[in-house]
Amino acid sequence: MKQNGVSRLRPGRGASEDGLKPSTRWYNVAPPVGMKDLALVDAAEPPTRAPIRVGLFVTCLVDLIRPSVGFAAVKLLEDAGCRVFVPSQTCCGQPAYNSGDRATTKEIALQTIAAFEDCDYVVAPSGSCAGMLAKHYPELFAGEPDLARKANAFAARCFELVSFLVDVLKVTKVSARYEGEVAYHDSCSGLRELGVAAQPRKLLGSVEGLQLVELTGADVCCGFGGTFAVKYGEISDAIVAQKTANILASGAPTLLAGDLGCLMNMAGKLQRQGSAVNVRHVAEVLAGMTDEPAIGAPKAATPSAGAPH
Repeated sequence: MKQNGVSRLRPGRGASEDGLKPSTRWYNVAPPVGMKDLALVDAAEPPTRAPIRVGLFVTCLVDLIRPSVGFAAVKLLEDAGCRVFVPSQTCCGQPAYNSGDRATTKEIALQTIAAFEDCDYVVAPSGSCAGMLAKHYPELFAGEPDLARKANAFAARCFELVSFLVDVLKVTKVSARYEGEVAYHDSCSGLRELGVAAQPRKLLGSVEGLQLVELTGADVCCGFGGTFAVKYGEISDAIVAQKTANILASGAPTLLAGDLGCLMNMAGKLQRQGSAVNVRHVAEVLAGMTDEPAIGAPKAATPSAGAPH
């Protein structure tokens, strides 16, 4: 399926279509060059490319706002020798969890656990969503022994994308090039819940042409915080204003981070301030997939029929 000319990651078919539960049919992710659609294959076909079966938890924002991040994640994982699957999935449940709706969050968690049951690992291009899967799912079922064991076993297989590449797969470099200086923002959940800090910097150091500029207050919140930015708009704006001041002071023309929510928040503020700083997900740079306009930047106009090219 394509939206605005861009292929989107698509889940496997559900039981209503073919009688199989979602986790038993998969989309075998084709090489992302050209961002082609994902091809459907049966789970009964044994994987042949790699022994490690990685389920990609796409995340809501990536699916709906920035699918190029998902394709970049696929490329990085496949380049590292993994076989990548995108089972039928939905939100990780974080909005409901943060709003105190534990009953709904439990339903979402059990659905997610079932969807990825055939994967060796579950990887998300987001410290926030990965933190929800790895840290908060077990908390949901404390006091329920059977479900707690299931949640704990699932959580142990869940990782943020870049930390998975470095800490689990032992990737030390990538084959990518990006010219110029970049600043990196440490998103709160990835940093504080999962310890994601050195890993992206290590891989960015292997990108040809890239110079990493350390951002003042890189580990300070950008002010997004999901529903926090909605409930406390004035406070959120004050926080992100300080963040963008530090970004501009760094002199780097590109800002990177590992969470799309944070990136959208900072990109929005920078644009309202009239800044030309390019904002991108770190996976796009590490995968060498930066043909898409920066986050929030206008897409190139498509010539209309009959118009001169």
